[in-house]
Parts: sequence; C-alpha cells; structure tokens
Amino acid sequence: MNWTFTADAEEYAAAAEPWLLRDPVRNTVPLTVLRGLRSGQFAEDPLMGWLSDDDSVAGAVSHTPPYPLLLGGVPLGSLPSLAAGLIELDRAIPGVSGPLVLVEAFAREWWRPEAGRRSERLYRLGSLAPCTVPGKPRTAVASDLPEATRWFVAFQNEAEVDVEADPTPVVSARINREELIWWEDGDRPVALAAVSSPIAGMSRVGPVYTPPELRRRGYGSAVTHAVTHKALDDGAAEVLLFTDLDNPTSNSIYQSLGYRPVEDYASIRFG
Repeated sequence: MNWTFTADAEEYAAAAEPWLLRDPVRNTVPLTVLRGLRSGQFAEDPLMGWLSDDDSVAGAVSHTPPYPLLLGGVPLGSLPSLAAGLIELDRAIPGVSGPLVLVEAFAREWWRPEAGRRSERLYRLGSLAPCTVPGKPRTAVASDLPEATRWFVAFQNEAEVDVEADPTPVVSARINREELIWWEDGDRPVALAAVSSPIAGMSRVGPVYTPPELRRRGYGSAVTHAVTHKALDDGAAEVLLFTDLDNPTSNSIYQSLGYRPVEDYASIRFG
C-alpha cells in the first residue's frame, strides 16, 4: 500500500471521498474538512493524502494549518509509512487528531515529545429527549458576527484549543449557512451552539458554549436540543457530537438528551 499526497482538494475528493462516505459517522470531521477545502476555507498550505492498493483506497488524512494532522480510520499498520512520507515532504506537523488508538500510534512514529492532549468521545443521537428551559432559540444573522466570534474565542480559550487562527472567517461562513443558533432568555443571548449542514445524511453539533456566569441553568442543554432539532428538521439521519472526557457535566447533559457513545478520540499536541 502507498500514500499519495496532494494540495488539490478536488484531486483528493475524487480519490478519498467515496471511502470517507462508507462510514460518515466515524469520518464526520474529515468530511466536514473536505467541504471546507472545497469552499476555500483552508487555503493556507493544505495537504491531503490517501492510502491505496492498486485502485482501492484504504484510508485518508488531511492537514490544514494551523490545525493538527487529521486521521481518518486508516489501517494501524499504515502509520509508519505515513510518518515517513510526511518527513520526506519536510512537513511541519504541530499535532495529530483522530481515533484514540490511531493518534497514539502515530505519535509514537512521529517521535516528537507530547506537549498536551485533549481526550474526546464521539456520540450519536438515539432518540431526542424533551428539554424545557426558559427562553427560545434564534438563528444567528450577519450582524451577530462580532459577538459570535467573541464567544467562539472564549470557547477555544476555555477548551485550550491550540489554534492561533482568527475564527472570524469560520464563524462568518457558519452564519451564512445558518449553522449557528443562540439561546436567548429575556431577549439576551445566554448560550450558543453550532451544527453542520447535513453531509451524507450526517450533521455534527459543536461547539456549544455558555458563559461561566450563566451556567447551571440548563441553557447549554436547551441550545444543544435546539440545534439537534434543527439538524433533524434539515434532513439529517445521524446527529453527532464530540465531548471533552475531562468534563463530566457536558457528557451527562448530552446523554440526558439522548446521545449515546460511539468511540473515543484524541488530539495530541507535539512539543
């Protein structure tokens, strides 16, 4: 099996997209990144790759700086050759994210010391449970961009997401696609959540953010319920989300809404 690398999103899509679509649940992030690549969202030095044996694709990866290397469900035995290929390209890899077992195996091959780790769990919706909390949802509009961007930055800082890029273009694109929902109580925003437009029948919730001074009032549950309902209304057959395993409160909240665990993931930052 051999790795092929390209900076061309359409060349990558032609080879890897059919493989990614075989399991859109576990490939939820790579499929979302592919949509971003096609729209020009990740324009600064992207690199994509796929693993092939003759005409058969067996895995896919992507790197969109400043984000970590993103692993799809690649074969475990292919990681040494992946690392060797990236070294040959003299590619600077600040970290790696994906399924836990693969991430840890790649980190061993990459040999740079681990400087930080975020452990996550992928959940999928079973049946959406009811949620009654004061307030109502509102779809974010263009005039919300400055406030929504501030909330995204606050989320990244609190979650210790190691990304230096300005989130304004991402927030703007998500507002244009009507993917951001406020929860308002008394005509003021008290929580914010995003949900991706359906890809292959799959939508993913996140981020979800409630300012610290407004927590423990059910607003996070309410806005998650609202974006989940929107995803179902928009035709999603699967609704997914990732949770921080170090945050037992959020894990409990999502399970109470009807989400069930699928697989553990991780993001490792290299020193």
